[in-house]
Amino acid sequence: MTLSLLAIQWSSAQETIELFNGKNLDGWINHGEEKWFVENGELICESGPKAEYGYLSTEDYYDDFELTLEFKQEADGNSGVFIRSTFEGTKVSGWQVEVAPPGKDTGGIYESYGRGWLIKPDPKKDKALKMGEWNTLKIRAEGSNITSWLNGTEMVHLEDEKIGKGKGAIALQIHDGGGIRVKWRNIKVKPLNTH
Repeated sequence: MTLSLLAIQWSSAQETIELFNGKNLDGWINHGEEKWFVENGELICESGPKAEYGYLSTEDYYDDFELTLEFKQEADGNSGVFIRSTFEGTKVSGWQVEVAPPGKDTGGIYESYGRGWLIKPDPKKDKALKMGEWNTLKIRAEGSNITSWLNGTEMVHLEDEKIGKGKGAIALQIHDGGGIRVKWRNIKVKPLNTH
């Protein structure tokens, strides 16, 4: 009994993939001219001179997964985490779990170049966000079901057929407008074997 439990724990631990190695941007693709760099083991995004949208996406595609990461907003902090996304330049097809300053729906789900906001969290849940401190965001994507948690608080749950059919990369976003700086670390994905 104990051996089989150990084997299960070991195999599930093996499935977690570190998307960011803390040293460089290996395994990632930069879309746009905004700045993405590594400093003190942290991934940092900053607005560039053109202050346009920018994305940093994984080279690999992930469909069903649990993603956890930490972010710390400095300056404006309007950003996001895209799932099942594809890119043409800086035009993205996919879905964003919002990362934004207080009162701006962090944890909600937005469809860029499509239907816009699909679901926003209850405003009372906004107190889960710690502006200027490290926050833990967790996203679970399984078929048509997407759930987000911020610092352990479930922000939204959405069932959506269109998202269920989506395929693509995980990506971090920097919003247009300039003056944005966000730090990221401990970016880990655990693919779900749902078949």
